[in-house]
Amino acid sequence: MTFFTHSTVQQPDTDILKRRFDAYLRIEKGLSTNTAASYCRDVEHLLRYADDNGKSAAAITHHDLELFLGTLYDLGISPRSQARIISGIKSFYKFLKMEGVIDVNPTLLLPAPRIGRHLPEVLTLDEIDRMIACIDLSKPQGQRNRAIIEVLYGCGLRVSELTELKMSQIFEQEEYITVIGKGDKQRLVPISQEALEQINLYVELTRSNQVAKRGCEDILFLNRRGNRLTRVMLFYIVIYAF
Repeated sequence: MTFFTHSTVQQPDTDILKRRFDAYLRIEKGLSTNTAASYCRDVEHLLRYADDNGKSAAAITHHDLELFLGTLYDLGISPRSQARIISGIKSFYKFLKMEGVIDVNPTLLLPAPRIGRHLPEVLTLDEIDRMIACIDLSKPQGQRNRAIIEVLYGCGLRVSELTELKMSQIFEQEEYITVIGKGDKQRLVPISQEALEQINLYVELTRSNQVAKRGCEDILFLNRRGNRLTRVMLFYIVIYAF
């Protein structure tokens, strides 16, 4: 049975297969909803390209894929975006092979574009010390901001991870925290005694006296109104401290 036909109108089987591919990405591959959606959009581009050239996706060859990637280059799409598109297409054809739609995977020898690797910019210990020294501990939110800086840089968290950090995710005796990162994947992160001490001071001086809004009872870092901090507010705290 052929799932793809040369037509300007999508066949029902194509829709079904794409929905199953989306489910495969999210459930079996464990990708986030956003990443799976990006892969599916990239596959849509390939399907349109195949249709324009009178081919079904199942009939696409390695040479066809090279020509398709050439069009991406001509359009000025960055190497990083090209790499993501190739990754999505490879996942799609691996899925087609698993489903028995194709016998030979045409992406096996498909090269990925070279992506220049850039070392991330990190703050030095001196810069972090200067940030901490700029925090006014006499202000109501001073201790909270001190704890934020210690946890953010001491544990290497993303801003979004810090805004969602819960008190129940802190294991003081074991000196680690559990973090829910990209793709809803959980990981264990060591936490220093200094960071734990600053958290305890914040909880004792400020957090324990706050009335948290509904749904934020377990959130560690709150704003003055009892809501979780936003990404914008955290950026402001870090920039202002520096």
